[in-house]
Amino acid sequence: MPSSISKAYEACACERWHPLRWQFELGCGWSRSLPDPDLHFLTIFWSFPVSVSDLFKPLTLLHGPAMRNRFMLAPLTNQQSELDGTASVYDHFWMEQLSQSGYALIQTCATTVEAGGIAFARQLGIHSDDHLPGLTRMATTIRSGGGLSAVQLHHAGHRANPLLGGIPAPASSDTLPGIQAISTEVVERIRDSFIAAAKRAQLAGFDGVAVHGAFGWILSEFMSPFLNDRKDKYGGSLENRARLTLEVIEGIRRECGPDFQIGWRLSIERYGLRLEELREVTAYIFDRELIDYLDLALWDSAQVVREGPFRGRTMLSLFTELPRKGVRLGTAGKIMSAKRAGELLDEGCDFVLIARAGILQRDFPLQVMANPTYDSPELPVPAEYLRERGLSERFIDHMRGWQTFVLHGSQ
Repeated sequence: MPSSISKAYEACACERWHPLRWQFELGCGWSRSLPDPDLHFLTIFWSFPVSVSDLFKPLTLLHGPAMRNRFMLAPLTNQQSELDGTASVYDHFWMEQLSQSGYALIQTCATTVEAGGIAFARQLGIHSDDHLPGLTRMATTIRSGGGLSAVQLHHAGHRANPLLGGIPAPASSDTLPGIQAISTEVVERIRDSFIAAAKRAQLAGFDGVAVHGAFGWILSEFMSPFLNDRKDKYGGSLENRARLTLEVIEGIRRECGPDFQIGWRLSIERYGLRLEELREVTAYIFDRELIDYLDLALWDSAQVVREGPFRGRTMLSLFTELPRKGVRLGTAGKIMSAKRAGELLDEGCDFVLIARAGILQRDFPLQVMANPTYDSPELPVPAEYLRERGLSERFIDHMRGWQTFVLHGSQ
């Protein structure tokens, strides 16, 4: 019997089923006032699959406070900030809801480190001190609920949107017609903007940052031999192509000190990325303990490699098998049920990142705590379903862009 449940049983025995109210704490950093418990209630918790009960164990990180459980909220693009990147009333309302939802660590959406690096309309910003009041309020809100907080640092690179004031910043001259590769000086300026943004996050009271190195955005772009044919120190060999990512991470640690947490989001699909190379870079980062946690961004956490020397193996297994010393590893990708979340711990993850399931039911961790067989509703769902669960109209409009998320034609 897990110790937390055993203690709960002992508490019940001592209280002899207290007729009024009973406080139950699941060893995960929060307590819940529950109605008079009965044998059925205890049976539910005694029958927790071991892997599901493990989701509620604390997790230490190399720097800063420990996670109170194994649930991390993935960075969710929502396009609900103000046009200048300041946090809106909708951002604050969303964070207020999330702060009471049982997550150990909550990441913001992708947040611009430079105005010119914008990818989405109404994207949250951290490239100016004008953003600090809103960011400070967000960090304070998350802390009030007992969770850790991180700003996801983002620059769109060659995918920056000129219609929104973005300035495309390709690594190579042949990526976009008529646009030359950015100079070495501009690369270093963007590097420094990541570091300055991390310092701004620290000033706002966040526990850390998560460096966005996925989906072909600038750090991912520079890692790709397909998108990076530079001849300077940021191109050519794998060491050079990984240089920008490493300089960003090392610069953040240097400027923000030993108590600040650093995460790194990595994707391994599309954009000319090479699986073998990404494993090599990740092994190097693990060995030097440059980050606190790796957020492996998969479209499907169960996805299998279809070709090459790793054919037939899951993409996840190729990273969980790497020695990682004190670095923690988690993944996102179709984690829609308590069962799947628990399975991922069995497959070598230290934590799970909840994305779509958290949009459908923002307190996913609490749902799992209450029901070890919890599963998300089937997609698509009507817009009203999301509205009733606290999503703003701006957020719902963004989700309409996912063809299988919002029921077509629902108002």
